[in-house]
Amino acid sequence: MDKVCEEWKLLWEKEAEKEYHKKLLHFLENEYQQQTIFPPKEELFSAFQSTCVHDVKVVIIGQDPYHGQDQAHGMSFSVKKGNRIPPSLQNMYKELKDDLGIEPVNHGYLNEWAEEGVLLLNTVLTVRKGEANSHKGQGWELFTDEVIKALNARREPVIFVLWGKQAEQKESLIDGSHHFVLKSPHPSPFSARKGFFGSKPFSKVNTILSQIGKEPINWRITP
Repeated sequence: MDKVCEEWKLLWEKEAEKEYHKKLLHFLENEYQQQTIFPPKEELFSAFQSTCVHDVKVVIIGQDPYHGQDQAHGMSFSVKKGNRIPPSLQNMYKELKDDLGIEPVNHGYLNEWAEEGVLLLNTVLTVRKGEANSHKGQGWELFTDEVIKALNARREPVIFVLWGKQAEQKESLIDGSHHFVLKSPHPSPFSARKGFFGSKPFSKVNTILSQIGKEPINWRITP
């Protein structure tokens, strides 16, 4: 946590006093020693390094990290350069082109979005190699609940983008009378055609930001 923004560090330290958090840390210590875990420890909190609490305009909530070698680096939906673009992100790029006319780039590294004020948050922050959802129910969900609560407590409105059922479970933590919630099916190949395609999340986010006097997100990524 050394490199994360001070507000996130304080939240982590506050949660560290709770029993669930102590159990989570013990679990992670064993997992990192005995298994191949993604993302690597040094990249676990990348999202909280690139996007501070006061800079968050948008939160895109994912499920858990990619479980392939060298893919996950601590930001939901994003992969390191040099990796094949995962199907969910391919569908996000397709919708981005249909929505705003922005052509897909040849990589899946979304740090430029993070620097624009988009917090790329998974509900669970670690995973075993090759085992999707393997760290579900170990305590990460409680921590990311607190992340949502911290953003919900902000005076300035935040746009929460909830894709899929797991992300929608966070909706009860959000004051919809003050903040904004955009919901659709997940962009995965299993559900993208059930309402993600055509949902126009990128233009909707920018319309809301303009309405509340904020600079729109530049969704264009450098090739």
